[in-house]
Amino acid sequence: MLEAVELRKSYGTRRAVADVSFRVAPGEVLGLLGPNGAGKSTTIAMIAGLTAPDAGSVSVNGATLGKDGDGFKRRIGLVPQDLALFEDLTALANIELFGALYDISGKTLRNRAAEVLAAVGLGDRAGDKPSTFSGGMKRRLNIACALVHDPDVLLLDEPTAGVDPQSRNAIFDNLEALKRSGKALVYTTHYMEEAERLADRIVVIDHGHVVASGTLPELMSTLPAAQMLQVDIDGDVDVASLASLPGVKQAQRSGNRLTLGIDDLARDGGAVLRTLAAAGCKVRHISSDRGNLEDVFLALTGRQLRD
Repeated sequence: MLEAVELRKSYGTRRAVADVSFRVAPGEVLGLLGPNGAGKSTTIAMIAGLTAPDAGSVSVNGATLGKDGDGFKRRIGLVPQDLALFEDLTALANIELFGALYDISGKTLRNRAAEVLAAVGLGDRAGDKPSTFSGGMKRRLNIACALVHDPDVLLLDEPTAGVDPQSRNAIFDNLEALKRSGKALVYTTHYMEEAERLADRIVVIDHGHVVASGTLPELMSTLPAAQMLQVDIDGDVDVASLASLPGVKQAQRSGNRLTLGIDDLARDGGAVLRTLAAAGCKVRHISSDRGNLEDVFLALTGRQLRD
């Protein structure tokens, strides 16, 4: 449905996007992740036709950016990071205005506007102005405006920024319904749990480059260990002997706390405890955490602040 090939964009001597490529199939959600300044929004802007790429190509269902003009842009719906609404127009008028930009008019426009308002749960607020809406309602109205012309591809740039958990889940329900209807979605977010829930595949970019791509299980497999085991002990043990146990990928000690990376807690945890017992250590507390997308993200992009 959507194909981006070797997109590049520079601002002066700064390379914002460098050879970013990916594909999104109908009924698929692609999570586009990266730290602040990684190039996510610039990539979205190039796909939407708002920013001209220095090199590369974008096509949607056979229409190519820069060659097919309106034929391309009519296939794209954009939910920008910053709200794009007219506060003094009603919710319905906002949607009709955006629909008119795509040459939809008359009864078709009225029916379509009512349909997308209902889809985002705002059908009963059609006559109210966004200035009276909560942040979550404005975000949902923003999505409705992007859907009025029935695009094949929906680009969502941090669509849940600043909304409450109820609104976030309502947006998730909307996006999952769009996925079932066959839309292709590109979703950028800083919330790793959102990408874990929504994305069929994930592309991680940093400093303008794609540093990893794949399904969540594929990305998780790049972690040194699937689970982290933390054990508070009294006594001394040879940390190197723990690190050499089958299934243990890493082991370190800080004070009385041991932190071990292991492949499988049920299979490999027993050997760790037996080794501690043989060394005469007394176990005070045990806890474990499973690796997640945030662990993958930090392993790929580092922990340095990106302000």
